[in-house]
Amino acid sequence: MATAPIKPPQRLLGALSGDQEGPVRAWLEALPTLVQQQLDAWELTLERVHAPGGLGSLVALVRQQDGTPATLKFPVPGRPAAQEAAALRAWDGRGAVRLLRADEAGGALLLERLQGAVSLRSLPEAKALLEAAGTVRRLWVPPGEGHPFATVAERVAQDAKALGAAGESAGAAAPLVEEALELGRALPDGAPEEFLLHGAFRQGKVLAGERVPWLAVGPAPLVGERAYDLARLVLDRFEDLVAGSGAPAAARRRVAKLADSLDVDRERLRGWTLYRAVRAGLRESAVGDRQRGELLLEFAAYL
Repeated sequence: MATAPIKPPQRLLGALSGDQEGPVRAWLEALPTLVQQQLDAWELTLERVHAPGGLGSLVALVRQQDGTPATLKFPVPGRPAAQEAAALRAWDGRGAVRLLRADEAGGALLLERLQGAVSLRSLPEAKALLEAAGTVRRLWVPPGEGHPFATVAERVAQDAKALGAAGESAGAAAPLVEEALELGRALPDGAPEEFLLHGAFRQGKVLAGERVPWLAVGPAPLVGERAYDLARLVLDRFEDLVAGSGAPAAARRRVAKLADSLDVDRERLRGWTLYRAVRAGLRESAVGDRQRGELLLEFAAYL
């Protein structure tokens, strides 16, 4: 039975406030009931809803019937919950949070309990990058025959229309957008390898655990080359790097250091980092964070 009111966190409500109609709105309204039904079905006891929580899911801290702590996650409809479950099964706790149960119909995931308030971002930058590199290395496994995951090439193709439209009004950043478009066309065709990727890997996605010190959470799994995954890690704490002296050289050193430490081609990592920085910068500007968007484009220009 629930021991506390089941209420979606304000951060989640705010993130989805623009969706006033359709399945997401209906899901939000039904969420307290859905959570209680899942608690009953899996014989879980609710401790509390995790707050502030994320932007794309409700997370609740629960106890299993034998008293073991766990985490219950409800992804927003339309998010690839089934693919997240498939990736977690493939990793089976190696470098990532362990999946305990999954509701294929409703999308709920029961996960091992990690320390949600302690991520790699709590460590000094050099130590955080070292631990992150060691964690992501364990996630790069063959995807297996008949895998259900989208590919990097497919993801980039979906992005191309938005990138092209943004480039038409990008002003001084137009050459950067054009370079990102060209990289998006060329890099997938020349990919030298195919691995299961986290897809959204960064320091904030690696939490402290009991079983091992650090485990990844919240994948948006893709299949493709490792440089695509590693590019997002290059962008971690980019604001600090941009604010420092010698920022362009420091950005290029970070690319070289991460590429060499994980045996990834430097030039391909540079290309994917530029691509992901431009794509993220345009997205941030589009949702209203123009300052962060411009900083991401500045970082891309360093490369």
